Order: sequence, then C-alpha cells, then structure tokens
Amino acid sequence: MITVRPANERGAANFGWLDSHHTFSFGNYYDPKHMGFASLRVINEDKVTPSQGFGTHGHRDMEIITYVLDGALEHKDSLGTGSVIRPGDVQRMSAGTGIRHSEFNASDSNPVHFLQIWILPETEGIAPGYEQISIAPEAKQGQLRLVGSRDGRDGSVTIHQDVSLYATALGEGDRVEHTLASGRVAWVQVTRGAVSLNGHALTAGDGAAVSDLDTLNLTGAADEAEVLVFDMAA
Repeated sequence: MITVRPANERGAANFGWLDSHHTFSFGNYYDPKHMGFASLRVINEDKVTPSQGFGTHGHRDMEIITYVLDGALEHKDSLGTGSVIRPGDVQRMSAGTGIRHSEFNASDSNPVHFLQIWILPETEGIAPGYEQISIAPEAKQGQLRLVGSRDGRDGSVTIHQDVSLYATALGEGDRVEHTLASGRVAWVQVTRGAVSLNGHALTAGDGAAVSDLDTLNLTGAADEAEVLVFDMAA
C-alpha cells in the first residue's frame, strides 16, 4: 500500500527569515493523523535567509539528520563541533542525554535550503554524538546510495535506530528498485524534481508511506530529481 502525503497539505510556518514546511506535526502545527511514520518523527523542509538561523537550543533523545539541498548551513554544538554542511553532505547528531546547538545560514548573500529529519532512537539516554559525511554526486546518480544506517556500513552515518536511509538522483527515465524485507516499511521523500513511485506521480515536497509491498520502483520523471528513501522496521 502506498499513501501519498502531498506537499501542499503539509503544515507551514513563515517567520520572514524562515520558510518551513512540516510533513509531520511540529511546533504550532498539529495534526493527529500525521504524527510520524514508524520511527520517523519529523521531516521539515526549511529555507533560511542569508545570515539568519536558529540560535542555541537544546534537544534530548532524538537522532537528527540534516540534508542540505542548496546553500550552506553552519552548525555549532555543545560537544565543541563546528562545521558547514553543504549539498552532498549528510550530518547526524544524536541528542541522547542532552545536546545544545545552533544552525545559521553560512552565507550573507544566498539562502540555504535543507531538510531536517528527526528519528526516534531505539534506546534513550545514549551519549550525545555527531557525524558528518560527504557523498559525491556520481555516487547517487541513477542508483540508491546508502547514507545512513544502524551499523554505519558502507561509509554511511550511524543512526541509532533500525533505519537504512538511501539517497538517489534521477534523470528523466532513470530507474532504481529497492526490495523491502518482511516486516519492513518505507517512507519516500522527494526533495526536488518529479518521479514515479510504483505508478504514483510525486513531485518536490511530496512524501509517501509504503507498507505491505515487496518492491519499490522509482523512475525519474524530470531532470535533476532527488529522493530520500527510509527503509525501517514496521
């Protein structure tokens, strides 16, 4: 079964410096029908104006994935980590027993466009941690590239939950296939462009919950399509 979550039905908040769209309930947006999917709790699509951002704030017991689409995002945290996240980078921050961090647009002239993803950890109270990798464009072009996993295999960031996160970039007509094992579900999030998921047309910002299916078939319907696929325990 595939249930599409259309981009234009997401929650939204606009503060001038921040334009945010919420796939699941977040902040002042609450919808009991959209509280998350399996261990996936938040997918926020954020656009932040130059030199603006989120001041220092705290999190606990959450796996936080940041995926930049355009621009550059500067990160600082209470572990002493400082980095700039750019397109192709994947950052994982484990909040665990508690972490404080800030995120600001690293540019004084260009906006930054990114996804922030929250995944519920399988164990609470772990030590806070941070990890960042960079994926070359060709590594995900026309293929599913593992970028996050429970065991950090194949150079992916380690997610403290039974989740395998894949990224793919698809040109028009490019096709990838992913098999779901028994007891697994998937969430598909289109970050740019347009694709077909098992015959369902999806465009940028759309998501889809997948259950009781053996195989996902993704086909690029426009140049420069990009998709994230979460393979999770049900």
